[in-house]
Amino acid sequence: MNYHHETVLLAEVLRYLAPRPDGIYVDCTAGGGGHSQAIAAVLGPDGRLVALDRDPAAVEATRERLKPFGERVAVFRRSFGALEEVLGEVGLGKVDGVIFDLGVSSPQLDEPWRGFSYRQDGPLDMRMDSGLGRTAADLVNGLPERDLAAIIRRYGEDPFAGRIARAIVRERVKEPFRTTLRLAETVREAVPHQARREGGHPARRTFQALRIVVNDELEQLETGLEAALRLVLPGGRVVVISFHSLEDRIVKKTFRRGVNPCRCPPRMPCVCGLQPTLKLLTSRLIRPAEAEVAVNFRSRGAKLRAALVL
Repeated sequence: MNYHHETVLLAEVLRYLAPRPDGIYVDCTAGGGGHSQAIAAVLGPDGRLVALDRDPAAVEATRERLKPFGERVAVFRRSFGALEEVLGEVGLGKVDGVIFDLGVSSPQLDEPWRGFSYRQDGPLDMRMDSGLGRTAADLVNGLPERDLAAIIRRYGEDPFAGRIARAIVRERVKEPFRTTLRLAETVREAVPHQARREGGHPARRTFQALRIVVNDELEQLETGLEAALRLVLPGGRVVVISFHSLEDRIVKKTFRRGVNPCRCPPRMPCVCGLQPTLKLLTSRLIRPAEAEVAVNFRSRGAKLRAALVL
């Protein structure tokens, strides 16, 4: 099948994850299997890799790509929010490392029928797993204006959320939204002329907000990341690649809490007794080199953070 997704920050992931031949690793967002393949190539007979993705096309592509590694690899069609459950199913209690590569894959953006693109016309869907319930169309056509504005403001961080929500509600009275380009055009018209010339496509933030809510992305990230930190053995590593500020904020906050869990008042001696559970491996964000961005422009927004479990 044709499922091509450029793997982001591959060398950096291997550097910070530092897979060992006898280690047990989890790729929580397999995509096309790029990171999984690189990790599996390091594994010896006693090593194991579990790969997860909720997109059925990604799961099929990853299984095909990892066939040469045989029983050392297991691929599941599951969200990373179910990480602990999946490891229990395969009899793995603890692991040596976990990688998250968040965001939308190239095939999801490039296939109009998936409904993620604001540049190509397709059904207003945005579900990473077609088995999920509500679509973006359900949100756009069914939510009250106030709730729609709140979603666009919170998850899209769009200063024109109120104007956009009013325009959507006005247009859906005429006819329900069913396609991506009609929504994108409605958003574009709602944004002031000056703002349309800045920061990329005017509908980008609205589409991001709807996608996050449809797929429950931030809640899944919080659940999956907390599970990873519980399940990784001391000396193991957690590596996360995020693509927008909301994701990165969750990762940064979670890692900081592990590095400094003290709950005592600032500037007071610590009496809570809580000890660090993490050590940061990245004192600053790791971003793609210019050479990688030149080859894969979509990698430009990638931000990598990594932590060592103590």
